[in-house]
Amino acid sequence: MTIDPVERLREAINSHDPQRVADCFTPDYQAEIPHRPAESFVGTEQVAVNWTAILSRLPDLEARVLRRAESGGEIWSEWEMTGTGPDGAKTVLCGPAIMTVVREGKIAATRFYLAPVAAA
Repeated sequence: MTIDPVERLREAINSHDPQRVADCFTPDYQAEIPHRPAESFVGTEQVAVNWTAILSRLPDLEARVLRRAESGGEIWSEWEMTGTGPDGAKTVLCGPAIMTVVREGKIAATRFYLAPVAAA
């Protein structure tokens, strides 16, 4: 049975368990954030740290995958994440993520373009 890494990641995010999110990635995972290069990193430890911080600010975060396409070893997916911030305001993040998948359905590298949506 093939593990769908995008669905596995979506379910992990929606579980609100940072370690479960980190477990979606290979130990040598490379996260590239082209719009904020200083935030790029390597390794699953930082995944758990980042998701602990995200979920502490947005404890009811819900992730949805709006679209996806696959080519070779890459999966392109469009994400929408919504949650309630500490001030009670709705927070929306959306954008694409380009993933490279290897070894047992785990994600080896991602180029993240998710960003907050400005309020109308």
